[in-house]
Amino acid sequence: MREAREGPGRARLSDIPQTLHPEVAAALEQMGIERLYTHQAQALQAASEGPTIVTTGTASGKSMCFNLPTLHVLCEQTRARALYLYPTKALAQDQARALTAFGLTRRVRPAIYDGDTPREARAQIRKSANVVLTNPDMLHVGILPNHGAWAELFSNLAVVVIDEAHVYRGVFGSHVANVLRRLRRIAAAYGTEPLFLLTSATIANPLELAERLTGLEDVRLIDEDGSPAPQRRMAVWNPPLTDERLGARRSALGEAGELLARLVRDGARAICFMKSRKGVEVLARLVKQELADTDPELAELVVPYRAGYTPQQRRELEGRLTRGELRAVITTDALELGIDIGELDAAVVVTFPGTVASLRQMWGRAGRRGRGLALYVAGEDALDQFFCRHPEEFLERPVEAAILDHESALIYRAHLLCAAHEGPLDGADAEFLGPRWETHAEQLVSAGALRRRGGAAISAGAYVPREGGGYPAAEVSLRSASAESFAIVDVSSGELLGSTEAARAHSTVHEGAVYMHLGRSYEVRELDLERRRALVAPFDGDWYTQPKTQTDTEIVRLLDRRETLGVSLSFGEVSVTDTVLAYQRRRLSDHAQVDIVALDLPATSFATQALWFELDAEELAASETVPLETLLGALHATEHAQIAVLPLIAMCDRWDIGGLSTNYHPQTGRATIFIYDGHPGGIGITRTAFSRFEELCRDAHRLIAECPCASGCPSCVQSPKCGNLNEPLSKPGALALLALLLQGAGEPTVLAPL
Repeated sequence: MREAREGPGRARLSDIPQTLHPEVAAALEQMGIERLYTHQAQALQAASEGPTIVTTGTASGKSMCFNLPTLHVLCEQTRARALYLYPTKALAQDQARALTAFGLTRRVRPAIYDGDTPREARAQIRKSANVVLTNPDMLHVGILPNHGAWAELFSNLAVVVIDEAHVYRGVFGSHVANVLRRLRRIAAAYGTEPLFLLTSATIANPLELAERLTGLEDVRLIDEDGSPAPQRRMAVWNPPLTDERLGARRSALGEAGELLARLVRDGARAICFMKSRKGVEVLARLVKQELADTDPELAELVVPYRAGYTPQQRRELEGRLTRGELRAVITTDALELGIDIGELDAAVVVTFPGTVASLRQMWGRAGRRGRGLALYVAGEDALDQFFCRHPEEFLERPVEAAILDHESALIYRAHLLCAAHEGPLDGADAEFLGPRWETHAEQLVSAGALRRRGGAAISAGAYVPREGGGYPAAEVSLRSASAESFAIVDVSSGELLGSTEAARAHSTVHEGAVYMHLGRSYEVRELDLERRRALVAPFDGDWYTQPKTQTDTEIVRLLDRRETLGVSLSFGEVSVTDTVLAYQRRRLSDHAQVDIVALDLPATSFATQALWFELDAEELAASETVPLETLLGALHATEHAQIAVLPLIAMCDRWDIGGLSTNYHPQTGRATIFIYDGHPGGIGITRTAFSRFEELCRDAHRLIAECPCASGCPSCVQSPKCGNLNEPLSKPGALALLALLLQGAGEPTVLAPL
């Protein structure tokens, strides 16, 4: 185990501005707040000038940065309305309590409007609430398409708050950016231009994120944290090796269970973060079992918290957390965000959460009582072991950039159709939808989804939905890049479990696949291609499945190219064609192969963005760097390592990225490695990787060079999502190849012997 310490730090305070409405200032006094942190005072001033984003640490009082300007406006303008957007229902509940705590009941009437809101209460909320707390999904599917019923809100909309803005990245962020442009468009139609206030965890590009999300320019940035930094010990815990040759380690779940039980016995209040809902339930059971024999009363104070609970169950758990009645809560990232759950002594993160920014956000939960432990329990995945070898990276490495692309073609056109349903599209919409909206509208006309009103050109008329076009917002999920999807149906109950993108259906819900949903396992009994559905049944077997896939890429359009590290590096649009040939079954206990089952499925294709770089195989062989017989394994291992470390640069998951390596590509005529966005249309991940390719190669080289395994393992070049089932792979070949690239740029590397 390795440790580090940070804090404590003193608060920097400012007087409450004289310009703040007297009733709000009096409310602060009643709450015992005599001065503000400097960033809160700065945010109040910035909000008076225009759109603002605040990015400071966990528990730094960011909510005051938007509550004070909002309350000031509501007290000054009696008819003014505000809209608060939250990524989770728990956050909206928490903020409603925070607004009520000001005691301005005559001026401020907050109400939550989400899927849990009783239908009989909704009309009253539309009529009387002057702060509506909701989420992007409800805004997209329930409020904007029915804006006529919300005329009172839109006619007086003065402030829009977007909390936890860093959550809106990737596919979700690209969708939400379009929803916010539609919101601005509808507000303008009702004669309002609301002030946008955003908060975010610490990220590399807060201004760019705010501007990409909202479509606004000249956003003000507040990023100097004036809150007191708590004293905190940070520790990295790597489970012991059980097989040094294979790089196998003891289960991170088992280690975390023992550590959490010890913390609870020692009187600490702890929160533990897990990636999966199933992991949450399993770890909660392990901790309870660990405590049951010696401290049964403590075992009852350990609870799981995840998505999938009923509203009543969520409210009860949140109340017990806030009141300090529980000793430990084990959760997914649902509680990573700024929910007030009281003072905690320890924050435990089990396996790398995907980004350094998320890790710091989770760690920031501990230490509010003046002391705290931030503990990271590593798994065997490549990034986990990378950070175990470099724990200083947690503190010193710059946080990642939040990536989104609101003009990703499939996403953008889906929202253009939604916008046309909300009101005819005309030339004035370029202000909100961007200068290229008409090109996309014409493509929707060609596809039969839109029509020109009266058949006129845009200058004389408008684009409107085709007759009988339905309700387009209901067909657009904010969590999916493509509107085309397969339904997943539990045949034992007839319940619709959810859906998956059509582009992923063949690899995730093929016949025989083990599919996870809300922590439960299901086996796919049938993939019905004609009816676009997967029929599944509950499953309790001791294996998991991994598809074997053949992937081909076709370069469609070159967008950028540069020479670097001795290679030609390109970025552009590609078409990816996948054919799922078979699937492999592996035992859960030791990951040993059980068998391979052949499949007969048609190929699927999707357009996306990619980077690719070309290598001369004969030159590599002549230099004795990578012999021809190991070239494909070296390329394949290099691709895996680069995909593994790409989340260190862009806020994404390796499952958001795909790759292909070949010793000869027909279009380049050379050995080529492709790395592509795994979502149709692309969302900007590989564009960022293209611009920071040198960093990507450095990180990939370090990942491989420092792994102690003999020939490649899950901690370096093996990938859990490899379509070729991790064959062939050459760890020494990849190390030599990356070292050669970096030596060309003067990087200090050591060529590994082959």
